[in-house]
Amino acid sequence: MKDISDQHIKLGNDIDHLDEDHVAVSLCELTKRFGDFVAVNNLSLTIKSGEIFGLLGPNGSGKTTIVNMMSGLSKYTSGQVKIFGYNIERHNKVIHAILGIVPQETALYEELNAWTNMSLHAYLYGLARSEHTRLITDMLKLVQLYDRRYNRVSTFSGGMKRRLALARALLHDPRLLCLDEPTLGVDVQSRRAIWDYILDLKKRNKTVILTTNYLEEANMLCDRIAIIDHGKLVALDTPISLKQKHGDTIIEIETITPVSSIVLAQLRGLKSITEVTQNRSILRVVLSGDLSVTGKIVTIVTQETNIKTISQREPNLEEIFLDLTGGALRD
Repeated sequence: MKDISDQHIKLGNDIDHLDEDHVAVSLCELTKRFGDFVAVNNLSLTIKSGEIFGLLGPNGSGKTTIVNMMSGLSKYTSGQVKIFGYNIERHNKVIHAILGIVPQETALYEELNAWTNMSLHAYLYGLARSEHTRLITDMLKLVQLYDRRYNRVSTFSGGMKRRLALARALLHDPRLLCLDEPTLGVDVQSRRAIWDYILDLKKRNKTVILTTNYLEEANMLCDRIAIIDHGKLVALDTPISLKQKHGDTIIEIETITPVSSIVLAQLRGLKSITEVTQNRSILRVVLSGDLSVTGKIVTIVTQETNIKTISQREPNLEEIFLDLTGGALRD
C-alpha cells in the first residue's frame, strides 16, 4: 500500500485540513433522516487523535448510524464529516485506507478458515504480497488465534470471531478504528482480552471510537464519553467529570450519638448538598457535583459528636446514563 502522505500530495490543495496531529474526527451539524424519522439530529463533536472515545446511548439512539456515517457506509442527509482533516465525501478512498471497522455483525466468511479471511482483507486493501504472511501471522498471534489459523470460522466461538474481526480490522495498520459493540455476546474472558487489545492500541497512538451498551466497559476504556439520545448529544466529558457533574455522591456517617436538628440544618445549608437524612446514629448526606464540601461536613458533625465510621460511595455511569436518557425500555 502506498503511504498516505503520498496520496495526500496527489490530492492537491483543495483539502480543508484540520490540525491532524490533534483532531481525528470532526462532525459538524451532522443529520441523518430516514424519511420522516430523524436518526441523527444536528450532531457536532470532535474526537481527539490518540484517544479512546465512547459513544453511549439507548437502543435506537443513533450510535451505529453515526459510526456508519463516519466510515462512509451511510450517506448523511446534511452536515459534514472529516477524518484527520479529509472530507469524507471528497476523499473516501484515502479515509478507507486509514480506517479500520469492526461492525456489530462480524461479517466474516464462516466457511473459510481464519488465514483465508485475513488474506482476502490483505488483497482488498492492496497490502504488498511479500508482507502478507508476516502481517497476518503478527495479527493472529496478537489475538491468540494463530494456532487456529487453518480452522473454519464457523467452528469458532463468539469471542473468537470477535477477536478475528479485530485482527482483520488492524491488518492494514489503520490510524482510526471504529468498534461497534466489540464485546457483544462474548464471555468474560474474551471481553477482558479485547479490552487489553483496545488499551494497547492507545499505547500505539491509535484513535479508537467505541460504541457500547456496557457502562463498565466505557468507564474502563474511554478517555471521553458522548451520550446520545434520540440522535442528539446530551452529554460529553470524561467518565470522572460526568460523574462529578451529573451524579450524586453519598456519604454515610455513623456517629456516637444522633446529631441535633441544628447540625442537620447547617448541613442542609451547605452548597452542593441535595439531601440530608438521619436514621438513629446513621447520617446520610447526598452531594451533587462539588466534593470539596466533604471536609465541612466532617467539621460540622464533629463539633457536636464523635464519628465512629464514615464511608463514601461515588456515583456510577449507569445511574448517570439512566438519569440523562430515562429508564424506559427501547427497541
